Amino acid sequence: MKSCFIFFVLLIQAIPCFSQVTLPSFFGDNMVLQQNDSVAIWGSDIPNSTITISASWGATSRIETDSNGLWKTYLKTEKASFTKHQLDIKGSTNVKLENILLGEVWLGSGQSNMEMPMKGLGSSPVNGSNEFILNSKNTHIRLFNTERAGSLQPETNVIGKWEEANGSSVSEFSAIGYLFARKIHELLNVPVGIIDASWGGTRIEAWLPEDSLSIYKEVEVVNVLADDRNQRKQPTQIFNGMVHPFQDFGIKGVLWYQGETNRINPMPYKNYLHTLVNSWRSQWKNQELPFYFVQIAPYAYKKYRDTPVINAALIREAQLKASLEIPHTGLIVTTDVGQCDDIHPPEKEMIADRLAYWALAEQYGYEHIQFVAPVFDYMEIQEETVILHFKSVQGNQQNELSSFNQSLTGFTIAGKDSVFSAAKANIGNNGTITVTSDKVSNPLAVRYGFEDCLSGTFYNIAKLPISPFRTDNW
Repeated sequence: MKSCFIFFVLLIQAIPCFSQVTLPSFFGDNMVLQQNDSVAIWGSDIPNSTITISASWGATSRIETDSNGLWKTYLKTEKASFTKHQLDIKGSTNVKLENILLGEVWLGSGQSNMEMPMKGLGSSPVNGSNEFILNSKNTHIRLFNTERAGSLQPETNVIGKWEEANGSSVSEFSAIGYLFARKIHELLNVPVGIIDASWGGTRIEAWLPEDSLSIYKEVEVVNVLADDRNQRKQPTQIFNGMVHPFQDFGIKGVLWYQGETNRINPMPYKNYLHTLVNSWRSQWKNQELPFYFVQIAPYAYKKYRDTPVINAALIREAQLKASLEIPHTGLIVTTDVGQCDDIHPPEKEMIADRLAYWALAEQYGYEHIQFVAPVFDYMEIQEETVILHFKSVQGNQQNELSSFNQSLTGFTIAGKDSVFSAAKANIGNNGTITVTSDKVSNPLAVRYGFEDCLSGTFYNIAKLPISPFRTDNW
């Protein structure tokens, strides 16, 4: 009799552990769900039980939990509006999610320049932050700030919550993420949700799933988790803790700002970007999921980080090449926003605007704006002069170039000795640049911006910067 009583007590104590509907944190009050889509919803409850979901916009679903108590279903969403919706989830317990909006959802990720909050980071400011924070209250922009987390195994949840945009939430949120959402909201006049999952000082390998790293013999996957939570950023650990939990949560696209920490070994970076995009697209089950990369900004790595001066240029080159090779990606060039003594450029609005130009043109049908500058195509050598030709990345865009009344700087030229000397550059006819140097009589190669820190003065006529490039492969 006593043993039966003990068993009954233990059974009663155990039931609450399993008999409740549980959802990941990003399914919560104030969230934004992607409009006009079939969005995934998932959670857990008692094994082999029934879950019913009813949305105030009319969508419903009924699903059975599996033997582990897990369930996942999809709900159709309608056109965006400012109507506040509810979601009722009924199982062994009932969950009601309120103040939900249907709109556009984007994910921002990367390292410190994406993570950098609107209020600034240490001694690094965000230009205009006070005004942005002052005018930030907007119930139609929602922010989800993902807490840093690294794990040895793919996780199913993160720490974070959806918040309406206001002085408190915006000051602590990614400046680029918020300013991008603000621009999209203003132009489309729909609710916008922005998820930030970023971590300063991290290498791209930490953001890749373990199975994707098997082809890279130089990458060691560590099977020990650091005691210090802030050091849990070894290969695959951040993917496990901060990306995998979102599984295929409905998003429109990804904003990626990372690369500074990979400057130590820049050569594999282009391949890593391919792997990042392919693996994340597989997770979201969308092989056309837009990815927009922000090129690392000018900074004096040689002086402040003791890194060879060419390494940052090689990262930028890898980012450019990846953006041209991978479909449905784009590159935001930052040659004109850097600070040689601060790795965090303060002009976050300019970067966010350039990200928004890509999204507005490619995802939202804005046909008459320029969103990307031409890129280097080929060169001609005419005696002591090199003529550089450029090609359009944006459809039938013409290749008009400009320095906006500044001197073109950052060009170097070399002959067969492979020694590069400062060069004079001038804008020629039909979108060309002529490059010469008194020190090089038989030129063979030209480079533009191929250094760690530069002040870019080379644009198209929409004042979108031309990416650094080189004509050689030395």
